[in-house]
Amino acid sequence: MEHKGYKKLRVWEEAHKLVLLVYKETKGFPREELFGLTSQLRRAVISVPANIVEGQVKNSRRSFIQFLNIANGSLVEVEYYLELAKELNFLTEKQFKKLDEQRIVVGGLLNGLIKFLRKP
Repeated sequence: MEHKGYKKLRVWEEAHKLVLLVYKETKGFPREELFGLTSQLRRAVISVPANIVEGQVKNSRRSFIQFLNIANGSLVEVEYYLELAKELNFLTEKQFKKLDEQRIVVGGLLNGLIKFLRKP
């Protein structure tokens, strides 16, 4: 059975865009960071849309909210890793700004959806 309802969610769409952007920009990270910051950042960013997908197919609002909260936690991890990458000069200011702006969009949508789902 296919579950593609998540593709209708704007929050998933924007989170997926963030994943693609992170993968594009981390290609330029130092090779020695492949199993360090590159891996950690990619793992965290993939977790955001993955948890949205998993939560969306659950049969309860409560479960969906729980998975959205996990996605939100991963997004905060992404925020830190992006700041670290900028401070280590792995990202230019322009690259950082582009990624961080997309992260903020995703965060706003995630928080908005969580608030909506918590309403009785």
